[in-house]
Amino acid sequence: MGQEIQQLRKSIFDELTKIVDPEIGVSIMELELIDKVDIEDGKVKIDLHLTSPFCPAIFGFKIAQDIRDNVYKIQGVSGSQVNVSNHFMADAINKQVNESKLPSK
Repeated sequence: MGQEIQQLRKSIFDELTKIVDPEIGVSIMELELIDKVDIEDGKVKIDLHLTSPFCPAIFGFKIAQDIRDNVYKIQGVSGSQVNVSNHFMADAINKQVNESKLPSK
């Protein structure tokens, strides 16, 4: 793995650590909600699960949107996509979050 990819990966994980589950106030990294992070040509895909399959959808949307928006703002990232799994609203969350307008850098 090249130096640039390693640095980008570190920046992504640093940013993910700042994102907090709004229901319980704990970092999503501490909760081990991130399943996979793929980086290819500046595009980042993050797979995650929520604290339970029936956690309130509003919190699922917030976490997924924060991940997508915050990771996209990192220098060297040209796109970000989030894939929530194992949740009753996963398809709706993924569609809404990934089709929403990207934030300004």
